[in-house]
Amino acid sequence: MTGPLDLDRLRADTPGCLDHVFLDSAGSSLPPTPVLDVVHAHLRREAEVGGYRAHDERLDDLEAGYGVVAELLGCVPGDVAFTESATRSWLTAVDSVPLAAGDRVLVTEAEYAGNAIPLLTLAERTGFTVEAVPSDGTGAVDVDALTGLLDERVKLVSLVHVPTNGGLVNPVREVVDAAHAVGALVLLDACQSLGQLPLDVRAMGVDMLSATGRKWLRGPRGTGVLVVPEHVRARLRPRLVDLHSGEWTGTSQVELRADARVFELWEHSAASRLGFIAAARYALDLGVDRIAAAVSDRAERLRAGLRSVPGVRVRDLGTTRSGLVTFTVDGVAADAVRDGLRARGVTTTVSRLGSTRLDMTRRGLDELVRASPHCFVSPEQVDAAVAAVARLA
Repeated sequence: MTGPLDLDRLRADTPGCLDHVFLDSAGSSLPPTPVLDVVHAHLRREAEVGGYRAHDERLDDLEAGYGVVAELLGCVPGDVAFTESATRSWLTAVDSVPLAAGDRVLVTEAEYAGNAIPLLTLAERTGFTVEAVPSDGTGAVDVDALTGLLDERVKLVSLVHVPTNGGLVNPVREVVDAAHAVGALVLLDACQSLGQLPLDVRAMGVDMLSATGRKWLRGPRGTGVLVVPEHVRARLRPRLVDLHSGEWTGTSQVELRADARVFELWEHSAASRLGFIAAARYALDLGVDRIAAAVSDRAERLRAGLRSVPGVRVRDLGTTRSGLVTFTVDGVAADAVRDGLRARGVTTTVSRLGSTRLDMTRRGLDELVRASPHCFVSPEQVDAAVAAVARLA
């Protein structure tokens, strides 16, 4: 697809964006009407005939969803597993890696607390070590430093594609090539990139990818995806399995699935999963390249506007930027900025030290205001948000 997105159509599909400036798609975005219609219709059907029958009526659509997500992520349907969140996807992937005492796991300074806390807990229990790779001068992961840290004891590299507390986009292929040279697996946290940036698992070469539906993809909460290519699955040992992940083949025997659905569990919200699939279709229909261009346009407009306001400092790092825009206002606490903006019809959020402790400590920051404009935000709304910040500053 070529040309810009139809902003009028986007805004008509997103009535929630009409009466206020919504700048929190990095938190939980506004689902478009086609997604809501799918979810609501299935919940109504469950109320009419029960969850089992309603689910069976949509088996073809649920099955087709694997192909839809595979098209969105540049993989094959057998590589896709649906989960209940990015956290569940990430935890399932890490828990499947056979880590032992003496092994090493590398993370970046942009590592997210939702990953770091379970990883450090598992390390304490198992005996492997967790080490941070320094950032380079732009704030992105230093690939040269990573290469210097790699050896045959490194079993896993955890890479956050787009950090939760700033606008940079980390390099992926360079990290993958370096890690694979010593046989290490790479798990890409695409929580903040799915839906706003083009993603191609085959081109990036990552071994596992975890992501959520509720952010830039604009799906329902309680949805996620885990991608594990076939050549990687033989190296993993999934532990959280049930009667969907495998089959009870004998009194004392089980046989696990061969595809990525071995990482799924039987119980799930069919309505939410159908909504996730609808959101993926919606993104494909718009064109992810065009979404990325629109998001970049709004984010750069917002950065430029904020930089023009005395007392406001844009805190984004990196040379390749995403749709996350972070800033501080001199003398005004981040919570006060968020609340003041909300009172003026502008929705933002706050990113704190505890969510990205390594990066925030390195930069001497305790908190940031985070704004994340999606493609349905109009340029005029961006300017209105800048004006609202100026009044607070």
